[in-house]
Amino acid sequence: MTVSATDRASAMHDDTVAVTVPPERRRSALRQGSRWVAFGFAAPLLVYLVAFYAYPLIRSIDLSIHDYNVRAFVQGDAEFVGLQNYIDVVSAPLFGKALLNTAIFVIGSLVFQYAIGLALAVFFRNSFRLSGVLRALFLVPWLLPLIVSGSTWAWMLNSDNGIVNAALQAFGIGQINWLTSPDTAMTAVVIANIWLGIPFNLVILYAGLQNIPADVYEAAALDGAGAWRQFWSITFPLLRPVSAITLLLGLVYTLKVVDIIWIMTAGGPANATTTLAIWSYREAFGTGQPDLSPAAAVGNILIVIALIFGFLYLRTQRRQEDS
Repeated sequence: MTVSATDRASAMHDDTVAVTVPPERRRSALRQGSRWVAFGFAAPLLVYLVAFYAYPLIRSIDLSIHDYNVRAFVQGDAEFVGLQNYIDVVSAPLFGKALLNTAIFVIGSLVFQYAIGLALAVFFRNSFRLSGVLRALFLVPWLLPLIVSGSTWAWMLNSDNGIVNAALQAFGIGQINWLTSPDTAMTAVVIANIWLGIPFNLVILYAGLQNIPADVYEAAALDGAGAWRQFWSITFPLLRPVSAITLLLGLVYTLKVVDIIWIMTAGGPANATTTLAIWSYREAFGTGQPDLSPAAAVGNILIVIALIFGFLYLRTQRRQEDS
């Protein structure tokens, strides 16, 4: 049997198709498989974000635009009131005082936490004997349960039996009602929160200092720059990105502090230490009759404040990168 030239050409064409098509299909299958693998790795994160961020946020907004009490919360038939809860919160006599207390608590805590943390980070930058042990000891406030820390500070600052008043009396200073006087209660809780926040600032800033080359300091020393001049001309400017994220994270954490204030003063006396976070907690859980909707409204206001500072930080970082 003879095979014509046309048949041979057709067979060669079929062989070419058979050779070229499978690699394309394999590449397509590999791409499809890579997508599924990527989705598989991302799925746990997406589930986590939806379950622990998106759903609670949506639920909080839902609570704030309805009139929820315990019965309505159980039965799910709360009346829709729109923005009325926000209007009631903002127009409440306590709102201005709580907002001012929040600002004082946050600013006072952040300034001293950052300043002391930075000073300790610079101090520990040069290794010396027992430096590692001392750094580990400074982490103790960070490791203790907050109820332990709050109870300890409440005992130390007790007006009658506190160790702080006992030490002050040894120097001839009279009794100070740290936790029971409206004039000193905010100072007391700020001091306790500063003590709690120093380890976080120390760890982050110390890590940032390790990324500054030692050659820069050596060159500055050769040029006659002293320790103070090196700090302001080298350390502080080069540490600015780390400082910014440290202050932002500290701001977000300090805005939502409840435990240390609640343990020490419960927001008193006379609302002297009532911040927005304490007000929200008290409305929801601090009384015998939970008022969930105003509590959610106050909590959402805190979220908005944190988001504003977060966007400001991102905008500042983008401008620095562009310049």
